[in-house]
Amino acid sequence: MGSDAAAPSNRLEAAWEAVDAANADDPFTIEIDGHSRPKEQAHAELMTEWVQRLDPDADDAQLVAARAHHLRRWALPRSDYPEGRAGYLRWRAAQGKRHAAEVADIVTAVGYDDDFAAEVSAIVAKQGLSTDPRVQTHEDALCLVFLETQFDALADKLGDDHMVEVLAKTLAKMSPAGRRVAQDLDLGDRAAALLEAAGS
Repeated sequence: MGSDAAAPSNRLEAAWEAVDAANADDPFTIEIDGHSRPKEQAHAELMTEWVQRLDPDADDAQLVAARAHHLRRWALPRSDYPEGRAGYLRWRAAQGKRHAAEVADIVTAVGYDDDFAAEVSAIVAKQGLSTDPRVQTHEDALCLVFLETQFDALADKLGDDHMVEVLAKTLAKMSPAGRRVAQDLDLGDRAAALLEAAGS
């Protein structure tokens, strides 16, 4: 009974380790707490932390989906597809197909079944966003990671007025609880003002 009871935890840890190893090759980096890290690996850890904070009872599917939400995203660059919305949608579809296959390989290799792999892929694809609280938690976490890691650079690039539009769209994706967490983030005076403007 002891080994059986430990198996889910062991599988989860093994899945996280496999995802982290796959994301370690990201050629793009991001600075977190003064340290340069592979971008998708760092984002995956932040996603996992946010899902656990937002839903302390998160199940394995949620936690694997959080870790693998942008698994090896750089492997299929947006630049490989035409500009414009049609090209973007083709890229997103191809990313989804690639991602589902790679996630399935990882989770089945550590002992999960095909149904679990499909469940993880569905959360990552945000299927059932309006009906599945787990998917909404995933979306909230995505938005919070975006705010924590990309706010300043994007605001500098877009300017305040355009950034308010982006933030309004971001907040609209979030649950009321998620929006409250976003408003409480320590992002600085400029970010606080822009978030307030976006939420008004």
